[in-house]
Amino acid sequence: MNQKSTAELTASVRNFSVQLSPTPRGARLARLLATEQLRAWGLLLDPARLLVAELANNAADHGRVPGRDFRLTLYVVGDILRIEVTDTRGQELPAPQKPASDAESGRGLLLVEALAHRWGVRTRTWPVMPCES
Repeated sequence: MNQKSTAELTASVRNFSVQLSPTPRGARLARLLATEQLRAWGLLLDPARLLVAELANNAADHGRVPGRDFRLTLYVVGDILRIEVTDTRGQELPAPQKPASDAESGRGLLLVEALAHRWGVRTRTWPVMPCES
């Protein structure tokens, strides 16, 4: 591999990761930080910031475990943006479900499914925190 292709590869792979509190404020901060990072990389803001907002809200609302944060990670490889929001509640995997027609919430993951080119969930094992006796 010559120096030019190495430099091109390095410039085309970017990432950003931040750990945030699983609260409405943490979810808002995830959206704001993602927006600024996408802007700094010169990427389109939408629909990425909507996807981040929905996933971060889901992590704060449904993936909250007391004392544990969620993580937002953005990867850019070439022209592909990957958005990951990781929470610590592994026993309840997120899955889009159609809410009742009169429900005022519950459509976030349906939006993610509609806007993302690919959508998926991966399970991960988390370190077990020792309990104090």
